[in-house]
Amino acid sequence: MTEIPEHLLKRAQAAREKSASEPAAAPAAESGAAESSGDSRIPAHLLERTKAARSKGAADEAGAGGVAVAEKAAAAVAAAPLGGGVPVGAGPGGHTQRLLTVVKSGSIQEVKATPVDKVHTWPHLLAAEFVAALACLAFLFLFSIWVNAPLLQLSNPNQTPNPSKAPWYFLGLQELLTMFHPMVAGVTIPGVGIIVLIFAPYIDRNPSNKPEDRKFATSLMTVHLMFWAVLVMIGSFFRGPGFNFTLPWRDGLFFEL
Repeated sequence: MTEIPEHLLKRAQAAREKSASEPAAAPAAESGAAESSGDSRIPAHLLERTKAARSKGAADEAGAGGVAVAEKAAAAVAAAPLGGGVPVGAGPGGHTQRLLTVVKSGSIQEVKATPVDKVHTWPHLLAAEFVAALACLAFLFLFSIWVNAPLLQLSNPNQTPNPSKAPWYFLGLQELLTMFHPMVAGVTIPGVGIIVLIFAPYIDRNPSNKPEDRKFATSLMTVHLMFWAVLVMIGSFFRGPGFNFTLPWRDGLFFEL
């Protein structure tokens, strides 16, 4: 047989002592309950049900023993009368409520929205881009009014200008042609750079937007931009007649937009 916990035995003993002392005061309590039944808010049928349950519980406790005594005592303590005879924890209709389990508060709380560090494209991004576009348009409008940008004379096929330079955005390739074979300067190096930029998103898969967390991508793009920027500046300001190397502060500039 399973050993009965000590606290249940004590609770059963207290219930037996209480039930033994109740029969002496029962007639007076019943008469008092009958007299105050007109003023009580508890229906008469609920009072009769409570009295019947109490008498049945007392009879069961008198003839039970062992584990049955402990179980009935625990039930009697849980259903002990409160005030006018209503069991403890009784709900609507006199039904006794029982606590089945304890649920953590976090599991039943519904989270409406999780805070994130993102904003909507409209109006946060598009409004700023619209203002920036208007500022650029105003700058170009004023620049075209105050700065004269005449066209050069018609080209003469019988007279090649010296030095003959490509547009500034192609001067990097023209500078490479002075250092490498045309196949290397015009195909290999630009092709490798384009392929590396194509595969860069697949190599660096870091989702962070912080520059300190994107060192590989930042370094790759910085090297790419600096490489072509240096070549363009050398071809624009440090190449003179015959596309030879010159110093602009000594021989002047041989560059036109």
